[in-house]
Amino acid sequence: MPRLVAVVAEGRPGFVEALQRAWDAGDAVAPLDPRLPPPAAEALLDALAPSVVVSPDGVASPRRGGRPVEEGDALVVATGGTTGTPRAVVLTVEAVRAAALSTSAALAVDPEGDRWLACLPLAHVGGLSVVTRALVTGTPLTVLPRAEPAAIHAEARSGATLVSLVPTLLGRVDASVFRRVLLGGAAPPQDRPPNVVATYGMTETGGGVVYDGRPLPGVEVRAIDGELQVQGPMLLRCYRDGTDPRGAGGWLATGDGGEVGPDGEVRVAGRLADVVVTGGEKVWPAPVEATLAAHEAVAEVAVAGRPDPEWGQRVVAFVVPARPGAPPSLASLRAWAKQRLPAYAAPRELVLVDALPRTALGKLRRAELAASARRGATLGSVDG
Repeated sequence: MPRLVAVVAEGRPGFVEALQRAWDAGDAVAPLDPRLPPPAAEALLDALAPSVVVSPDGVASPRRGGRPVEEGDALVVATGGTTGTPRAVVLTVEAVRAAALSTSAALAVDPEGDRWLACLPLAHVGGLSVVTRALVTGTPLTVLPRAEPAAIHAEARSGATLVSLVPTLLGRVDASVFRRVLLGGAAPPQDRPPNVVATYGMTETGGGVVYDGRPLPGVEVRAIDGELQVQGPMLLRCYRDGTDPRGAGGWLATGDGGEVGPDGEVRVAGRLADVVVTGGEKVWPAPVEATLAAHEAVAEVAVAGRPDPEWGQRVVAFVVPARPGAPPSLASLRAWAKQRLPAYAAPRELVLVDALPRTALGKLRRAELAASARRGATLGSVDG
């Protein structure tokens, strides 16, 4: 039976070589985040149950209790874990190939003239898919150990034409030096450059499957009761525990709210679990966050709901001040929001924090916002 080979996913050529060796042997690979502390790494290994662990220096060590994979499995990737305990997604060879060919077709990738740059963490699908699409299509690839703007710019000057970034990194990199920039991990800025492609997808879909609101070739998206569902050949086979989240016809319920327009354009509202229902009105965090982020006193902001005896939930803004000594007031943020959004979407509480909890790819960990509130200072709240 094919084995599961866990490879410490440092951003170096050695990871790519170890991945290719395992594939050549018919095995599947589980990329391990090198930044995990030892207890967390051991817990993940126990959940993944690989038969072999490959260290950063290429040493392969057998591990007791390993469970085989199915014929044709290629990857077992832990999810980002933004909504709870990470799950391990099993992607087949055909799924990885379909994702690589579909994304490459959408970007008109030319292996003779393009070169991919992988600078995001390789243990997550956003960074890993850069490597896999380069291997599948035979497109040249450079892997960086860290996402440092200077190194990214240097690779662009030396011939890299394609890269995947996250919004926090996009603000530090000159996107114009690349032919195409894929942007995922969090809500994209509205004023992104024309060569920056906003992607939507998840580990279960093998990465991005919607580019700038348009499903990739071979991908179908529909909205059922306000929830986006996805179907396509790049979807997971199952989770590592054997459960299959796909429904009838192979449709995957994403847990994201949104809609599909008459012209096929996909509009993503956000995680359904993140919707704040206040006074019977639904408030999506993303548009409120985008509005408050434009306030001159706000450096970063996240919006979440808290229980409220009168309104059911209240909209709470967690703000990193642009100037620590001059934080915004709740009144100023409410006035700012009411000029641009319905009044019920304006925050009723303001919590100051030093930083927002994020994943390695820049996604907000909204479940940790309550903990951030306890560490921060509640500057004010209103009842009316």
